[in-house]
Amino acid sequence: MSGAGGIGDPAGLSGVNGASGVEPVIELTDVRKTYGMDGTAVHALRGVSLTVPAGDYVAIMGASGSGKSTLMNIVGCLDVPTSGRYLLDGIEVEHLADRQLALVRNRKIGFVFQSFNLLPRTTALDNVELPLVYAGVGTAERRRRARAALELVGLGDRMGHKPQELSGGQQQRVAVARALVTAPSLILADEPTGNLDSTSSADVMALFDRLHAAGRTIVLITHEHDIAEHAERAIRLMDGRIVSDERDGSRGRLSDHRTEHRNEHRTEHRSASQGSAS
Repeated sequence: MSGAGGIGDPAGLSGVNGASGVEPVIELTDVRKTYGMDGTAVHALRGVSLTVPAGDYVAIMGASGSGKSTLMNIVGCLDVPTSGRYLLDGIEVEHLADRQLALVRNRKIGFVFQSFNLLPRTTALDNVELPLVYAGVGTAERRRRARAALELVGLGDRMGHKPQELSGGQQQRVAVARALVTAPSLILADEPTGNLDSTSSADVMALFDRLHAAGRTIVLITHEHDIAEHAERAIRLMDGRIVSDERDGSRGRLSDHRTEHRNEHRTEHRSASQGSAS
């Protein structure tokens, strides 16, 4: 399981339960989340138990009101459960203070959001460096790591471009590079293709597939079945409970086959168009 290589142990986290490489990346036990009190109480999560081992590729699905956004917020350390236990990479996080939660988020989780969340007047390189600035990494090291992350997502020639100078798909790849730059234990992606056209969506999901093949642990929050098909495991929520948890080892092979078929179809279409034009 990946640590935050080169960042060191954030203050306040050393000595907390767990050692990286032993425990699952995510371990939820009877997690409940309730908003409001008594007659106005809303039970967003009703006893969710879930284990995600290192290297897993998981899609979490559910209709509006199912609890998937609440689950994402808890998994992402943006919120804490009302009751139950949550271990992230061996760290028991449900009782951490806000400052400690922020440190865990910075070190352990790489976020990818639907709306990209890039600073508009800042270059791709500077956007990717930002988590390392918060982590206290030196200028030369964070520049090196940000460049490497952008190269990894295929944007080595766009480092000096600002978001408005990039396509939607390129902006999301910058966001993926920013998620990777701290070498997190978990990549958490919330509707990562929601603002993209079909071609850009395919490019971004192909990138996630490659990251998974390289051993990354990825959790996608999505309502799109074709996006969920990229994952090896699909978890469905309804009324705050997990109603199904299915693993399909053939998903990756099926996705590869569909991609090959689409590429063959495009090649045939281009050949036919060129033939009719000549």
